[in-house]
Amino acid sequence: MADTFELELVSPESLLLSEPVEMVVVRGEEGDFGVLAGHAPVISNIRPGTLAVFEGGSVIQRVFLAGGFAEVTKDRCTILAEGAVPVEDIDRADVEQEIRNLRDDIGAAADDAERTRAEAALGVAEAKLQSIDAPPYAGGH
Repeated sequence: MADTFELELVSPESLLLSEPVEMVVVRGEEGDFGVLAGHAPVISNIRPGTLAVFEGGSVIQRVFLAGGFAEVTKDRCTILAEGAVPVEDIDRADVEQEIRNLRDDIGAAADDAERTRAEAALGVAEAKLQSIDAPPYAGGH
């Protein structure tokens, strides 16, 4: 068995994962990065998209992250997610409706602050839809 490290994925609602893994690919603010056991320390913001968990060279789990923060040490990767849901639990129709509603909200925004909030939420919803459509791992998706 390959070397492992501890992955902890925490959302505002709960501890979603706490288990040894071989590798994860995180959507860092400055680009995707893979984490293996013994990784150099890294702290990164996370952009909306899919966290891919690997075992035996294959993706075994995909979790949509709405954004957040990752801290990597040589034996641990801790992710504090703004929101997280397994990709297989995302309902396409719900996300498509959310996108339509947010586009309406942007058009009806009373001020710049309201428009900015709706645009940010739209970006997250569109990333969620891309996560559904993406293959198990495709860099940049």
